[in-house]
Amino acid sequence: MELFASMAQIRMIHVPYKGGTPAFIDLIAGRVAIMAPNLASIMPHVRAGKLRALGVTSARRVAAAPDIPTIAEAALPGYESVQWYGLLAPAKTPRGIIEKLHKEVVSTLRALDTAARLASDGAEVVASSPEEFAAFLKAETVKMAKVVKAAGIQPE
Repeated sequence: MELFASMAQIRMIHVPYKGGTPAFIDLIAGRVAIMAPNLASIMPHVRAGKLRALGVTSARRVAAAPDIPTIAEAALPGYESVQWYGLLAPAKTPRGIIEKLHKEVVSTLRALDTAARLASDGAEVVASSPEEFAAFLKAETVKMAKVVKAAGIQPE
């Protein structure tokens, strides 16, 4: 949300919830105006008319909700902030082990049942190479370091 606020040049008040569930309850009840939950958790409430999805934070629309525009389309060109998962190993892990792990994980992620289940939740399987993932991590670290510095965020 800090990335959104900085790109939109607006000020938002951070409400420090102790988890996503209390924040989500307050969003549905109208006690908070906006949050960025995962797509799977909001879709039943969007379909029921209890919530309005303003946009997805990915660079492309999501197959599970093609009618919801991206934030970049709706309001902030260039905006992208996605939740991601990855596997990390100690730096000195032999290349052969990394390659085997990568091959097996990609195979599992691309299996039809796994891919379909993830897509139904609005997730997109990327399955990048270890080198591509390292470059992604570096770029995300640089991007978010700028956001943290501009917002004056301090460790708690």
